[in-house]
Amino acid sequence: MPAESQTEPLVGVIMGSRNDFAVMRAAADILREFGVAHEVRVVSAHRTPDLMFSYADAAAGRGLRVIIAGAGGAAHLPSMVAARTVLPVLGVPIAATALQGFDSLLSIVQMPRGIPVGTLAIGPAGATNAGLLAVQILAIADPELQAKLIAWRAARRDEVLAQTLDQQPGPEVPA
Repeated sequence: MPAESQTEPLVGVIMGSRNDFAVMRAAADILREFGVAHEVRVVSAHRTPDLMFSYADAAAGRGLRVIIAGAGGAAHLPSMVAARTVLPVLGVPIAATALQGFDSLLSIVQMPRGIPVGTLAIGPAGATNAGLLAVQILAIADPELQAKLIAWRAARRDEVLAQTLDQQPGPEVPA
């Protein structure tokens, strides 16, 4: 898993296992696209709890501003990291069990009052949106990053506006 090291990382992308990188790569890709320095690491809540706590405890002091945490199954990683840092933590549920991520979603979204975790969608869409939300958070204080975000959204709009459908006879679709 690549770690961005051009400058000190602003965003930490962490996950419970190497297998989770298949999903969490989407968050790293977005951060790379926007030029946001980030790090990508495996930090397991259950297998490396001491590492998880030291990561969370040191994150703000190392200059991180946002943590994106992906986890499957019981999905304790986002919540336990959030319990140890005042940084925004964005949780991405990963489909790792027979419940296809629904268990992870419920685990991440049901935080007790006072320890928030921003919870995204299950899987790659959630990881992509976590990356974008991290960019939005950083863009509050970074006009250059905000301009990139505005341009990125305009490009998505233009992609949709350029789409055409072959007009074939068929039932009318109500507006």
